[in-house]
Amino acid sequence: MLILVVNCGSSSAKYELFDVEKEKHICKGIVERIGTSSSSLCHEVDGKEFTKKVDCSDHHKAIEIIRDILIDKEHGVLSDVGEVGGVGHRVVHGGEEFNTSILIDDRVLKSIEKFSELAPLHNPPSLEGIQSCMKIFGGVPQIAVFDTAFHQTMPEEAFCYGIPYEFYKKYGIRKYGFHGTSHRYVSAKAAELLEKPIEELNIITVHLGNGCSIAAVAGGRSIDTSMGFTPLEGLLMGTRSGDLDPAVVTFIMQRENLDVDRVNDILNKESGLLGVSGVSNDMRDILKSIDEGNERAKLAYDIFVYRITKYIGAYAAVLGGVDAVVFAGGIGENVPRVKNEIRDQLKHLLGGSAEFLTIGTNEELLIAKDTYEIAKETVRK
Repeated sequence: MLILVVNCGSSSAKYELFDVEKEKHICKGIVERIGTSSSSLCHEVDGKEFTKKVDCSDHHKAIEIIRDILIDKEHGVLSDVGEVGGVGHRVVHGGEEFNTSILIDDRVLKSIEKFSELAPLHNPPSLEGIQSCMKIFGGVPQIAVFDTAFHQTMPEEAFCYGIPYEFYKKYGIRKYGFHGTSHRYVSAKAAELLEKPIEELNIITVHLGNGCSIAAVAGGRSIDTSMGFTPLEGLLMGTRSGDLDPAVVTFIMQRENLDVDRVNDILNKESGLLGVSGVSNDMRDILKSIDEGNERAKLAYDIFVYRITKYIGAYAAVLGGVDAVVFAGGIGENVPRVKNEIRDQLKHLLGGSAEFLTIGTNEELLIAKDTYEIAKETVRK
């Protein structure tokens, strides 16, 4: 069965086509700069890229462009869209309603729309992409795979904040966690590499990219994670501040005479590696600047590594022992210096008992697999 994976962002729509039974990637691509005059398509088959400018006013049009390139006589890979057996959608926020991937129906659509309040930059484009796929691909099963679902196994003491409990009950203010698909994928892969049942393992998964998060995984279940109510909590990231004293927010607002939107932008888009270093949010640029003697770049890197080390230590305590620490994501997979320094710092705590692994994450494949299993059952019914 062929499965199409769709990931709609605020101004882009990524896609990847799989033959899941063979675990074979067929093609992938992205429609970028949606809603602008410079919209473009990049489509890749067998390592060969085809790019062109496109007229793309919204996500519905982006899905049409994706359909058309998939069946294009010169660059396509399908003779008809009817060959697609299911469409899997990455959805950032599923709140407390979804702890697993699910066939999309009217109830699920309403929930995704409801949780747009908690993920205003992510859920609305996902919803538009889903609705477009439902029209364009007809009766093909559409499956939602939520970033938050994997972390719904966290106990209440891990996800509740120390604020009046009524705010949790009224507004759902709690830790949700994100990057769940990545944490789930690499923890399962770690169990395969260790040749042990995941149910018997304690694993700490470290997803490091422009966005960064850590999860404590006990027996295949997330019991804590560093991102919180939003993806802003936790580690120092590319442009996000991560953990800070909440009073800092009101202090800056008062001293700089800032409104809520402006301080949100500062914490999400102007902080992290970029804000501390003054150089870049890209780790490659940070390391280059360190080699050139830039002290602020070194400070940004040191904070980055320190916080990861601190979280791993905390999660080792929560888990009561660690079998593996897994690094994934753009930085986790491609900057071994980070893993090696953290491993050396944690020798005294973890001893030689924990394996330090680097595993390439593949969220799209996991989404495709979930979609395949649910679509297969849907067809049988």
